[in-house]
Amino acid sequence: MVTLFPRSPGLRSQEFTMQAEKRDTDTEKNETLNDVTTSVANEVTNLKMEDGSTSSTPSSPGSAEPGSFLASFKAFSKFGDPKSDGKLITLSQSDKWMKQAKVIDGKKITTTDTGIYFKKHKSTKLGVEQYKTFLEELAKSKKVDVAEMKKKMASCGPPGVTAGASGAGKAASTVDRLTDVSKYTGSHKQRFDETGKGKGIAGRKDVPDTSGYVQGYQHKDTYKAQ
Repeated sequence: MVTLFPRSPGLRSQEFTMQAEKRDTDTEKNETLNDVTTSVANEVTNLKMEDGSTSSTPSSPGSAEPGSFLASFKAFSKFGDPKSDGKLITLSQSDKWMKQAKVIDGKKITTTDTGIYFKKHKSTKLGVEQYKTFLEELAKSKKVDVAEMKKKMASCGPPGVTAGASGAGKAASTVDRLTDVSKYTGSHKQRFDETGKGKGIAGRKDVPDTSGYVQGYQHKDTYKAQ
């Protein structure tokens, strides 16, 4: 037969104290984890707001989201310079970017304007923060919305891609224009008849007229022999 002895009040009190301390420790760990998670989420949100991106998908550390201002900055800062790390952009690269984004239109904003404000920074290359300051100064001077400017630049696509007609369409249009004989002038016009058909050698060389008629006579072959 096993005899059970009741626990002493002191032992029960010690157990209650240990359990309470464990609960407090777990609570502190959870609070710390929540604080870290909230801090990281806030940093990601702030970066997206600063970049102009509204995507809710988290990105991997060190990478820029496709279609964002930072991704476009990195792409254009490497354009024409295989040694570039994508952190600094030149004036020519900037102009290429702004032309493709239709920010430089030759009227409201020109390459002269961009050159003036870019060179105010006393450097041939600008980092992303300096470049944002450059855009703000340019936008303020030309009275345009800098947010709209950045939006256009973020959505213009990678270097070399332009909106509108495709390359094949442009090539076809150019060929049609260059082969439209109705627009030819001078000696080139004399190589084709009224229907656009080539005259052959008669259109390229002056063939002597041995018919006996003077040049420019309008009634050739109308005379009837007596």
